[in-house]
Amino acid sequence: MPSLGGVLDSAFSGLLTGLSLIVAIGAQNAYLLRQGLRRAVVGPVVAICALSDLALILAGVSGIGTIVTHAPWALTAVRWIGVAFLTGYGLSSAWRARRPEGSLAVAGEPAGPGPAARRGPGTGNGAGGPGRERGPAIRRALALTWLNPHVYLDTVLLLGSVAATHGPGGRWWFAAGACVASVAWFTGLGYGARLVAPLLARPRAWQVLDLLVALTMLVVAARLATG
Repeated sequence: MPSLGGVLDSAFSGLLTGLSLIVAIGAQNAYLLRQGLRRAVVGPVVAICALSDLALILAGVSGIGTIVTHAPWALTAVRWIGVAFLTGYGLSSAWRARRPEGSLAVAGEPAGPGPAARRGPGTGNGAGGPGRERGPAIRRALALTWLNPHVYLDTVLLLGSVAATHGPGGRWWFAAGACVASVAWFTGLGYGARLVAPLLARPRAWQVLDLLVALTMLVVAARLATG
């Protein structure tokens, strides 16, 4: 069994390595950020992102990453499915940015005055209520998480390889640190986004956000297609 110093060193290394891989704004983080700002289906989306990451981390540390290296066809299939999905979502975000007031209406924050404007964000209205949005939001979160081959290369292979350098016992403490980083990041991003919600009170701000989300999705799709 590793010493206390070794345990802390492995756990801290896992924490820093995990953060370095997930903090960069990618398709998954951009989507979670938007859901957090809208206060719409935040809990399920955070749970999907975090639990999926935990599963991938544990898979990598347990050595399943070697299977991925021997199945290039699987990564290729996931890659092109991901390209198609990200491109479609990016174009839909760009289309939504043409009418920013529509984005606010879905969030329960219409730009104009009236009773609907006085409801809190995330209460939903009309056809965009939270009940009807939950299913599509969950499916998008799952797709953005699992249809990205980089998640297998980075989380499974890279984390698994680094964890192996900490020895048979230390690698699991490394995994624990990476798991803490994952849960903390996704929870903070999803629920902390509401702190900047007042900055998005104007339709123009949501238009900019939708354009940034669209750009992020299309850039990631382009990198997947050319990588």
